Amino acid sequence: MIRKQIPNIITLCNLAAGSIAIVAILENRPFVASLLIGIAVVLDFMDGFAARMLKAGSEIGKQLDSLADLISFGLAPAVIMYKIMQSSLIQYQNQMGEDLNPWLLKLMLAMPFLIVVFSAIRLAKFNTDDSQTYSFKGLPTPANAIVISSLPLILLNNNEYSDILLNVFVVMAVVLFQSAIMVAPIEMFSLKMKSFGFKGNEVKYIFVFCSLAMIIFLKYLAFPLIIWLYILLSLILQASSKKRL
Repeated sequence: MIRKQIPNIITLCNLAAGSIAIVAILENRPFVASLLIGIAVVLDFMDGFAARMLKAGSEIGKQLDSLADLISFGLAPAVIMYKIMQSSLIQYQNQMGEDLNPWLLKLMLAMPFLIVVFSAIRLAKFNTDDSQTYSFKGLPTPANAIVISSLPLILLNNNEYSDILLNVFVVMAVVLFQSAIMVAPIEMFSLKMKSFGFKGNEVKYIFVFCSLAMIIFLKYLAFPLIIWLYILLSLILQASSKKRL
């Protein structure tokens, strides 16, 4: 009986990590928050792996997984973007030498929470679509969380990018793009392989090798670039498959 609950326990650890990450963000501890979201991503992989290995999949596990993902990969990244939006608006108003309209300010501060809304839609679509096994429709929420949780790390370790990442228009663009890409009708490839041969898995191997190279040379900056490379390769694959048809 306990064996059957192992995947659910891992899922609840994911939920706990995401919840504590939100507290860390609000306490201005961005490194801790990003680390916890990274741990949640690993736990999200592990609960599915454990469920398959132990043959312990269940409906309650499926629902718990979605709830945990909404907190760890929806709300926590949204709060990160909220804090970044706050900083960018302060910088923008200081540069302009005047305060923005209070209603416009509130609207812009609310914008990051689009990430929660679109994450919920993405998760609901995934739960009701049994075809998403070897590919996904729209960017998965953990991948989206990787992009956003890497931004505080880049700001902490790469001062030369702070003017770009704290530009209010860049922040708005990131929020809108990352929200939209989760529900976009784009088929994203999965890293699951039916066999380990290079033939038929060329794009997956290229993606893995490029990702490792970027992490070695670019460190924290690599994480958003890896996810954007993943989106680009998925678009190329989708376009090439349509041409063959």
